[in-house]
Amino acid sequence: MKSIRSRLTVTFIGLIAVILAVIWGVNKWYLEDFYVTKKVQALNGAYEAIDSRIEENKENGISIEDAMRREKDADGNITEGNLQRLIRNFSDSANVSVLIIDNSTEDATVYSTSRDTKFLKDRIDRYIFGWAKAKYTILEENDQYKIQKTYDPQRESMYLESWGFFSDNSTAFIMSAPLSSIGESVRLANQFLLYVGMIAVLIGALVVYLVAKQITMPIYKLSNLSERMSDLDFNAKYESGKHDMEEIQVLGNSMNTLSERLEETISELKSANNQLTKDIEEKTKIDEMRKDFIANVSHELKTPIALIQGYAEGLQEGMGEEKESRDYYCDVIVDEANKMNKMVKQLLTLSSLESGNDKPVMDRFNLTELVRGVVNASKILLEQNEIQVDFDAQTSVYVWADEFKIEQVVTNYLSNAIHHIDGEKKIIIKMLPENGIVRISVFNTGTPIPEDAIPNLWTKFYKVDKARTRAYGGTGIGLSIVKAIMDAHNQQYGVKNWENGVEFWFTLDGSNS
Repeated sequence: MKSIRSRLTVTFIGLIAVILAVIWGVNKWYLEDFYVTKKVQALNGAYEAIDSRIEENKENGISIEDAMRREKDADGNITEGNLQRLIRNFSDSANVSVLIIDNSTEDATVYSTSRDTKFLKDRIDRYIFGWAKAKYTILEENDQYKIQKTYDPQRESMYLESWGFFSDNSTAFIMSAPLSSIGESVRLANQFLLYVGMIAVLIGALVVYLVAKQITMPIYKLSNLSERMSDLDFNAKYESGKHDMEEIQVLGNSMNTLSERLEETISELKSANNQLTKDIEEKTKIDEMRKDFIANVSHELKTPIALIQGYAEGLQEGMGEEKESRDYYCDVIVDEANKMNKMVKQLLTLSSLESGNDKPVMDRFNLTELVRGVVNASKILLEQNEIQVDFDAQTSVYVWADEFKIEQVVTNYLSNAIHHIDGEKKIIIKMLPENGIVRISVFNTGTPIPEDAIPNLWTKFYKVDKARTRAYGGTGIGLSIVKAIMDAHNQQYGVKNWENGVEFWFTLDGSNS
């Protein structure tokens, strides 16, 4: 693909070449005719001027001899007759030789502006008396004179001549101008035009190339800018140059505006696309959670419903005739119903937390009193299992949080510790303030949790030991509720295995303000 610079240069060279060719052709084929036409007009004009002067002099009694007189006075000044001055001026300005023969005098006086008077005198005599052997072409002819192109074979020259008589019919004349010089002039002019044209083409091409370069450089800059913009490089900006034309500056500024708007639009599209992707992922996640939820709930409810149905059918069929048997059947049914009720309540609590409807109400309270209350509430269960609780209930620790929800977290951690305790049967509860953060941990002795199970502990319905969990009425939802509560507080939580047990922990805001 040709560049603008090369196209401008080639176009300029072609234009100059065409112009030079036209000028050369005009010179070669039309200049000589134009020259002859102008000379014919000059000869006609000269005839009329001289003829008028002769008539005027005749009326004023001035003879041709007096009108053609040319003298030098004592001071060296030259005085001329009016006819002499007219003819000389015409001859000098038009490069025409003029010869006049005054036949009114006895000796037929000859007056000439040419040095070769004899040549002109001989030529007019031949024309007047019909002795002419030269080839000629008549251009104009009237009663008094002719204008013709004559070829002189002796001199091998072409002449434009006007000859005849003035209105007085006694004064003959011949005006002659060589045409060979015009042909030579045309050839020389064309040769000179060729040389000058070649130089003009070279210089012009160089100038046009440099000017085109100056013009096209900003265009190249804009082209590179558009390529970078097509690659979404919006850091590329047009910077106006000192010699940039106004149109280029307007285009560059428009491209800058386009780049900025395009960047904004693409940014908005990316944001919208990211949001759409998130929405799709969220919807997919919700759909998966819904499926898992339905499957897990169905699975969790299947066992207690089956037990309730089985024992209820047994009572219906009269299997519990004895009071002790009936009481046992009823106790199983009530126990399973309580488990189902507990699970439903926990699911409602978890759903409310995860949906964001149950937002924490932040308040500053004494965490020590809260933990002490939870421990006291579990005192009977602790004593039944002979569990020792190590907790410093004397030091007050204040935190910012939702007191009710934090009580649920501590209750879940303590309940897990009680139901999974083993070995020394010892529970250690610690509260460690540091840099405005309070770390609360609940440690119980026993068997550590398998490492591959730790990431799943916070998933709904996940149970490490399903048989043991069911034995004490666990639903696998407690730790999911802990996760939801801590996420709502923007706090951390976790679990850590020790050689002799497991530690569950979480953090709270312990700042004074």
